[in-house]
Amino acid sequence: MQVVSPVVVGRDAELRLLEAHLADTRRPLGGSVFITGEPGIGKSRLIGESVSRAFVAGMPVLRGRASPTSALMPFRPITEALFSLFRTEGPPHDPRLEPYRPALARLVPEWRTEEPGRGESLVVLAEAVLRLLSATGRDRGCLIVLEDLHDADAETLAVVEYLVDNLAAQPVLLIASFRPVAGPAADLARLAGQRRVATVVELAPLTPPQVRQLAACCLHVEPQDLPQPVVERLLWDGDGNPLVVEELLRGALAVGSLAWDADGCRFVGELGDDVPTSLVRNVAQRADRLGAQGRALLNTAAVLGRRFSVSALQAISGVDDRTLLAHLGAATDAHLIGPDGATPDWYNFRHALTAEALLASLVPAEVAAIARRAADVLTTIRPGLPGEWCQLVGRLRLTAGEDRAAALHFAEAARRALADGATTSAITLLDRAHELLPTAADVDVRAEILESLVYALAEAGQLDRAFELADRLAPAGAGVPAGRDRRVALHMRLAWGAVVGGRWSDAAAQVAAARTLLGPAAGPEDTVAVDVVEAHLRVEGRAQCQDDGPQRAKRAEEIALGAVEVAERLPEPVAACQALQLLAMLARDRSFDEADAYLTRMLAVAESHTLPIWRVHALLRLGINQAMRSGDTGGLEQALRDARAVGAIAVAYTAESSIALEAVLRGEYDTADEISARCAEATARLRYVDDHQYNILIRTMLAAHQADRPAMERHLGEFRSWGGEQSLHMPLLYGLCRAFCALLEEKPALALAELDQARAWEERNPNVYYLAGRYGLRLLLDVLHGRADRQAYEWIAAAPGAALRWNQQFLLLADAVLLGRAGRPHDAVAAVNRAHVVSECYPRAHHLGLRLVAEAALADGWGDPILWLRTAEEYFHLAGLPRAASACRALLRRGGASAPQRRDGRDQIPAALITKGLTVREYEVLVLLGERHGNKDIAEQLFISPRTVEKHVASLLAKTGCESRVSLREYAADLR
Repeated sequence: MQVVSPVVVGRDAELRLLEAHLADTRRPLGGSVFITGEPGIGKSRLIGESVSRAFVAGMPVLRGRASPTSALMPFRPITEALFSLFRTEGPPHDPRLEPYRPALARLVPEWRTEEPGRGESLVVLAEAVLRLLSATGRDRGCLIVLEDLHDADAETLAVVEYLVDNLAAQPVLLIASFRPVAGPAADLARLAGQRRVATVVELAPLTPPQVRQLAACCLHVEPQDLPQPVVERLLWDGDGNPLVVEELLRGALAVGSLAWDADGCRFVGELGDDVPTSLVRNVAQRADRLGAQGRALLNTAAVLGRRFSVSALQAISGVDDRTLLAHLGAATDAHLIGPDGATPDWYNFRHALTAEALLASLVPAEVAAIARRAADVLTTIRPGLPGEWCQLVGRLRLTAGEDRAAALHFAEAARRALADGATTSAITLLDRAHELLPTAADVDVRAEILESLVYALAEAGQLDRAFELADRLAPAGAGVPAGRDRRVALHMRLAWGAVVGGRWSDAAAQVAAARTLLGPAAGPEDTVAVDVVEAHLRVEGRAQCQDDGPQRAKRAEEIALGAVEVAERLPEPVAACQALQLLAMLARDRSFDEADAYLTRMLAVAESHTLPIWRVHALLRLGINQAMRSGDTGGLEQALRDARAVGAIAVAYTAESSIALEAVLRGEYDTADEISARCAEATARLRYVDDHQYNILIRTMLAAHQADRPAMERHLGEFRSWGGEQSLHMPLLYGLCRAFCALLEEKPALALAELDQARAWEERNPNVYYLAGRYGLRLLLDVLHGRADRQAYEWIAAAPGAALRWNQQFLLLADAVLLGRAGRPHDAVAAVNRAHVVSECYPRAHHLGLRLVAEAALADGWGDPILWLRTAEEYFHLAGLPRAASACRALLRRGGASAPQRRDGRDQIPAALITKGLTVREYEVLVLLGERHGNKDIAEQLFISPRTVEKHVASLLAKTGCESRVSLREYAADLR
């Protein structure tokens, strides 16, 4: 008789909660539920009921489980969950998943089409899983179940935490279970509950009435028909635990303590002693009924873990196929084990307590002997111990008391985990391996493990501990050249990690330590890696160098030139690519052709040495240069496609961000908004700080180019909160954002002040951006305001940055103004015409240029300023830029031409002011008053006389009821 309740007892509230979450998922309104409770309390049964309801609703279900053997197997529960749904096919065909396929291939190798994206971070992998789940549940919602997270590896928990934080707007429900023991899983659930991004359900023991109901359901009788002694014993020993109650009943039936007759169920014996002893005895008795061979098979399976391979069990036990299948069937009928539905050839124990009970019935010597034989057999039948077998054999060696062998297996598994990006698991494995080796022996092996641990800590960003351990490394043996001292490579790995993390002083210290080890006699072949890092440090770690910006850049370039020559000769292709990338960035200050030559060389190195990530880095920078030089984004789009193909997510977002910037310059604001918003959301979630700063800057620029100062300032606040003011993006903030917005607001003095700040910043720091105004817009404004002459123009025009298309349009207009002042009107008009051709892809900048140059043409009497102003006025009016349009109309009137009457700006006036009878002009005056401008400033900005401004102020006082100009200004400021 099966002693399992056909219904879930005592969990009505929990089932209603889960049902509501399943329904929300289809809205879509995703979420997470953590279920915790002691072993046997009903976590798996509750989850199973939720899975059944999801299946009935037509929802895809993914299910995975952690186990003690998977704690050191990165991503095992996630992989099992993906396999459970996608075993026979790849991920959904969704274009938005394409960039993440290489990352997903780390979890499911069968999905691999290219080299997997091992260079990407754990966060990228988590984002890939999030997007896969969202695509899977797009139409019906989906459920992912991860059980026994208390046994999960650190990488799995990191993915779970990422999912929990980002499922709110996705059609995905995550249900996870764990035991209530102190540890990372419990901390994750507790903190998620505190942040209100997950619901934590703690299952309580069943109440006495619920225990009675559960027993009745198991025995298929009515609760009142249960023998009272049975109920009392279940309440006393079962302690409200459903699994223990079922096991006690099953044991009683097995030994004949319960029987049926015409009067129903009768109690005719004893149920046993305390619960653990009863459970162990009950499981042992059921296993014994399988015979000696069947019991031995189960004992071996329990040593392998809660989840075990049938083929491995057969090899270890030596039984034939028919016998093995017969015993597995009998154990399944006895409710001890069951097939693993997620993976063929694998079985699970029905419950963790079942495996624990079997092990508890064995003496330690028996367990050690089984573990030793299992390890020996697995080493033979699984050559090289691929995948999870290496960790499993390491655990078996440890159980067998073979600490050194276990340490070697754990160290090898750690190196594999590190290669796959599972740094936290690698650190755990290496720590364990290091502890298992005796301090007095295995000196060389311990040194290798310690080195691997330092690498893993650096990869994980745990630099403080990595620095500490690096100091404990033993020096190289006698006769080993300094350049081959392994500590040098470790110091350089730490230095690069410090540079990436922005820890400039730590990076400088590691470079100094490496140079000390190398000594003064070290040759260029020994120092190439050190030189490359130092060159980057001189450009990016500005505080660590006493030289000014130009000197730092010059010295960095000298170092990089020497390093790349050596790196290509050795060869050291990664160091060569790092050096060439820096050289290309610095060479742009002299020649974009030279910069492209470095990048082409970098591309060749990457392709010849099969370095796909460095290849897309080269393509990206070539595409950026092409876009700046010609306005053509074809190279960027190619780089984006290639980055997605190899799973270089960070590079892909940089390419998209560069495309978004070009869209802003082209006036394609909807496109720029869509790309930058999407990229900003993703880069914030992925914690790509530099890329996120850049995306915020693009959104700032987007607002600035639409003269939306409030939105611009909001984005600038976010830019600052992400540390943007310490980044290399600052010149763009001043020039392409603030200065451009000021010009559209008709505030030329403010625009010049912003451009002054950009120039001051560039003089203090190596310049890596060339669109901030220095080589174009700033020169035009300086010329218009008499701050630059022909000599200044010639100096700027000779710079490489002046040839960039965005800058060239302003440079040509500056030339036109100078030519007009010099009495060369035909040459001036020709320069304007050339500027028109260059700026045809930049409509907003083109019309702003017309407005600016027309004013100078009116004053100096050359060209066709009336036509230019009419063209610009029409554009600004239709674009919703009233101040720029108003300035054009005022200049038309100044030039003796008629200006179109544009009084349809009433939609810009708040309804409360319209009812007071304010005109459009009065509202414009009121806004400027709120910005604390005087009459003269207002007159200049609106191109009216100060006397007219005073008349408007008097009218505003009357219409608003304000008593004075001060109160009127406060009224206007409150409105703003």
